[in-house]
Amino acid sequence: MCGIAGAISFKEDMREDMKVYEKMQSALLRRGPDQRGMSLFREAALIHTRLAVIDINGGRQPMSFGKYTIVYNGELYNTAELRIELESEFEFTTRSDTEVVLKSYIKWGNSCVDRFNGIFAFAVYDEAEHRVFLARDRIGVKPLFYYKSDRKLIFSSELPALLEHPDIPHEIDEYGAAELLLMAPGRTMGCGIIRGVEELKPGWCGYYSPDGLKLWEYWRLRACELHESFEQTAEHVRQLVLDSIKRQLVSDVPVCTFLSGGLDSSLISSVAAAEMKKQGRRLTTFSVDYRDNGKYFRKSHFQPDSDPEYITCMAEYLGSDHHWTVIDTPELIEALDEATEARGLPGMADVDASLLLFCREIKKHGTVALSGECADEIFGGYPWYRDKDIRMTDGFPWAQSTAYRKRFLCDEYAERINAEEYVYSAYRTTADYAEKLSTDSPLEYRMREMTQLNFHWFMQTLLDRKDRMSMYSGLEVRVPFCDYRIAEYLYNVPWEYKDYKGREKGLLREAMKKWLPEKVLWRKKSPYPKTHNPAFLAGVTEKLRSILDNGGEKLTQLVRREELEKLLRHEESVQWYGQLMNLPQTIAYFIQLNYWLERFDIRLK
Repeated sequence: MCGIAGAISFKEDMREDMKVYEKMQSALLRRGPDQRGMSLFREAALIHTRLAVIDINGGRQPMSFGKYTIVYNGELYNTAELRIELESEFEFTTRSDTEVVLKSYIKWGNSCVDRFNGIFAFAVYDEAEHRVFLARDRIGVKPLFYYKSDRKLIFSSELPALLEHPDIPHEIDEYGAAELLLMAPGRTMGCGIIRGVEELKPGWCGYYSPDGLKLWEYWRLRACELHESFEQTAEHVRQLVLDSIKRQLVSDVPVCTFLSGGLDSSLISSVAAAEMKKQGRRLTTFSVDYRDNGKYFRKSHFQPDSDPEYITCMAEYLGSDHHWTVIDTPELIEALDEATEARGLPGMADVDASLLLFCREIKKHGTVALSGECADEIFGGYPWYRDKDIRMTDGFPWAQSTAYRKRFLCDEYAERINAEEYVYSAYRTTADYAEKLSTDSPLEYRMREMTQLNFHWFMQTLLDRKDRMSMYSGLEVRVPFCDYRIAEYLYNVPWEYKDYKGREKGLLREAMKKWLPEKVLWRKKSPYPKTHNPAFLAGVTEKLRSILDNGGEKLTQLVRREELEKLLRHEESVQWYGQLMNLPQTIAYFIQLNYWLERFDIRLK
């Protein structure tokens, strides 16, 4: 994994802005602390920072072959198969997947992306044809932001690096404000928040040339009939999941796993442990908890039990070398600013901050980790999939708080944008985008919409979080359930199968039942662990109070001060974003928003 950036112009000499490129590169060093490289051409500057995982000495970037030069961030899981296809035409000088991606593009052109199984964002500059090819993986695991003016295209893995370029305005308009206060921590697909900045959408690619920027979608979830019995479907799922996990264990550096005691991370850990045992190795696993959480934990509909009991059960079952990270409230609050720095935007408050601290501890032991993200979105694990009333509600099921959120918008922006219309339009556009069949029952029709909504919104928020918080510490996190083959197949599996035995992810449980002890296999879903210590609410309240008492001018230009004062009085507790963000996290979000506005000197347009 790496950080990439670049600038392309057919009207200016790109070799003259070295100091700018060095600043952009420095902003990406946390993503790629092992090596750095830069290639300058008249038309293009290509910038790279590398986290070395495979072929540590041979995979340096930018990498050139003939007239082509690539900067690449990602991991290709079918490298071996593609290399065999390419060896009849090319001689390979490295074992890196970067060389395979580059030579795949040279052979197959823009259709190379159809052949890739992996997570990636890359740019290939073709000096002879005067163009650059940009591409992002199907699911959107790896990021790629860009800004296009009438003279050039500037791109980067992260917003902070992009903002180092003097051409990028440090501004938000009413649409950026709407995203920050009505949608966040989610983002409209392709929106970069900063005025003029966009993100290449998952499953999209295209060219920038003297004719301009031309992008197109090369992949999406397609609807088709499934003609398999439940038993055949379970076998199909088992083979896909096993193959994905095994492919993602390939590395020249040690691989470990996240272990929450839930179904998804436990399955990945179990398969990984079995594969390592064949090689005479022992899996290393990592879990996170919070100081005094056992003392303050209270059961809820969303979180029926806490994790430690199940983590201990799994660690013993696996025989893993297990490590705990225990986070205390003061360090969690302190890390809110750093988590904003890492994401490049205000995010999921303590849920981001805790993951950042957790990844920092994991990095002390290894460079590559596997995590269980995206199984809930793909297999239908969330409560809003299964609650009949919630799933039929016309709107985002995890964010039914527009009336509450719009109260925070400053008067100027509140007048310029209709909050309800903005949110509903985003919801409806995504739901309508879901491909359906004329033979779909009303339930299957709605479940396709629910899958697409989760795929384009909730899942992207979590993938953003995992990428930024991990890469900030130079830790590569792979997500086996994000294999596009799993997503494609499950999109067409009937809800009746997914809801086997009336349990969330029942199909996945049945398919993988031989890999887990019964206690963990049928454990009710529990979300990412968060602190239950009342000291967190007290601490973030005090911190936001201090911000308002000592100025907070940028924050109160964007957010109505009187609403922030109400928030600090704890007059009401409204879910800001699903079960993960309630009153304490809402306060923490505004702390992050204030830090972001000040740190990046963001102005209102």
